[in-house]
Amino acid sequence: MNGLRGSIAEVEKLASHLTAGVPPRCTVAICPPATLINAMNRIAAPAGIVLGGQDCHPEASGAHTGDLAAPMLADAGAQLVIVGHSERRADHGETDELVRRKAVAGLAAGLTPIICIGETRAEREGGQADAVCARQLLGSVPDQAADDDVVIAYEPVWAIGTGLTPTSADIADMHKRLREQLISRFGSRGESFRLLYGGSLKPGNAGEILRIPEVNGGLVGGASLLADDFAAIISAV
Repeated sequence: MNGLRGSIAEVEKLASHLTAGVPPRCTVAICPPATLINAMNRIAAPAGIVLGGQDCHPEASGAHTGDLAAPMLADAGAQLVIVGHSERRADHGETDELVRRKAVAGLAAGLTPIICIGETRAEREGGQADAVCARQLLGSVPDQAADDDVVIAYEPVWAIGTGLTPTSADIADMHKRLREQLISRFGSRGESFRLLYGGSLKPGNAGEILRIPEVNGGLVGGASLLADDFAAIISAV
């Protein structure tokens, strides 16, 4: 819940970074508040920046005042949609089943869902991190993921906005387990899912984290609000 029209200046600055030299060797995406998707797209698209929504309703339309349907996001210019972010799960009590339905809705609208999973500090300290993430992965990722483009983002809840990060070994271990579970469920297709890491990813640690095996990108939070910081993370790729 950050960003007003004045924030478009940061997108303009980021676009300048990305078009000034060698094109980035990655997909660069921004998921702003829905109020800014259309306006940002006019600047982002020419620079190769993909836009997405931060959430969507599981239904394509209907009497759900205040909610946003996936087709609405697509109509505004979005190509992605984040579902199951830990703040949605915590603040709104979203279940794995609801997250799965939202992912299905995103796919139906032609959007790529970024499905978020991750454990709390208490779950990590209680030795439950693997079980929690396995359960969320099983319940939140739809069967349609076998044939469509779906992205998984591992974000340990206790590392979001706190400045704390798991060790490289912890991240590597979790991403390895997630990859194994995806392959077990989807066969060879599970090898090609993009696994993102999210949680206090910033310029100072991006290079180290993005080199970890099975980390295929980052879900960037606070560091994405400033073009210079975000550009530094992108350059780490």
